[in-house]
Parts: sequence; structure tokens; C-alpha cells
Amino acid sequence: MESGPTRRNDDVWVIVPCYNEGPVVRGVLEKVREHFPHVVAVDDGSRDNSASEIVAAGARLVQHPVNMGAGAAYQTGIEFALRDPDAQIFVTFDADGQHRVEDVVSMVEHLRKSDVDVLIGSRFLGTVDGMSRSRRALLRAAVVFERLTTGISLTDAHQGLRVFRRSFAGVLDLKSHDMSWASEFLTRMSEHQTTYEEYPVHVLYTDYSRAKGQRSINSVNIGVDVLINKMLRGR
Repeated sequence: MESGPTRRNDDVWVIVPCYNEGPVVRGVLEKVREHFPHVVAVDDGSRDNSASEIVAAGARLVQHPVNMGAGAAYQTGIEFALRDPDAQIFVTFDADGQHRVEDVVSMVEHLRKSDVDVLIGSRFLGTVDGMSRSRRALLRAAVVFERLTTGISLTDAHQGLRVFRRSFAGVLDLKSHDMSWASEFLTRMSEHQTTYEEYPVHVLYTDYSRAKGQRSINSVNIGVDVLINKMLRGR
């Protein structure tokens, strides 16, 4: 007989993009599946053993033939989950071990009790271990940038841990293939006047996740991409 938490979360899908995360992805997914039976991991053209590790963890595997970027992987996973008519709550979750399953459990429970459509995790309302000063400064600047370009006011604009209802998943339609998906997510919220809250979470930066993370110059490139996309949509 299945445990209570599993039965309660039958309407939740956790979407995990994965690119060359073979050393850690199995352990990450196994922890997620202790609480959430429906997990889809999108192998985004990995060149290592990520796909076999995803299968070994018991998650659903969807594969891109080539690396398309985090935004494309999230959109693929969301579209896969939307095929389940019972799916009501969607979660975006990193494969590198930065996010805690305990935070997802709390966020899902909070969303069920609230009237908002989206919960966005904030490491600045919660706690963060191992973040460099330069990254902290970039993330603070991103908050100002997103407030000016989307009108969405947050303390942490580029936290990947987000929980949202089916109504928003159906209109999200991410077009940004790279890490600028987080900005496009906020743009879509603004366009649809989506109700939202931030939720305190704990983020852990390990040597592994820091080695895999975005460099500062990539953050600048993402900002440029976001501005170009906004100008093109405004034509």
C-alpha cells in the first residue's frame, strides 16, 4: 500500500532538466520520488550516462537528440506532464543537487492552501550556502532588471525552484531555450496577470554545482537575450 504523501501528491509532476549530470542525477531523482511519484527528467542531449541513471532512479525519461538548453528542456517536460489530465501542480527542479525536496513538499502544501497560481522559491528569504559574493551581486542586479522589464517584484528573480498550477503551465509556452527561461517565465506571469508569492527555500552550492554553474559573462549574455526578445515581441 502506498504511503499517504505519495497518494496526496498524485496530481503533482516534477520536471527536471538534465545535461551531463551523471554523477548526481540518480540520487537527486530518488530523493524526489520518495515524495512525488510523477517525475519527468529531460535528458538534454547529454554525452554521459545521465539517461541510464534517470531510468535507474525510476523517473520518466524524455530525451532531446541534441543539447537545446534549460528552457527547452523545461518546456518539453511541462508538455509531457500536461498530457496527464490529472496533473494539477507542476514543479521545476534542478538536477545538480542545489534544491531540497523538503522545500518542494512545503511549497506544494502551501500552494494547495493558497489562492495564488505561482510560488517562486527565494534563497534570499531563506538560506544559501556557498554562494560567491560576485554571484550574489549579479542576482541582486537581476532583481532590479526583472522589476524594470516585467513589473514583477521579487527578492530572487532567477531561482529555478518554482511551483505552479496547471492553468499557468498551459499558457507558459517557453520559447527561450537557454537559461533566460527564468526571465521569460516572469514575462509570461506579467502578461497573464498571474498571482504569485515568494517562498523561502534553502539552496546549497557545492563544488560540483559551482563547477556546472553559469559564469558571470553568461549572465550578461542572458540579459541581452531577454532585452532582444522583448523588443522583437513588441514590434
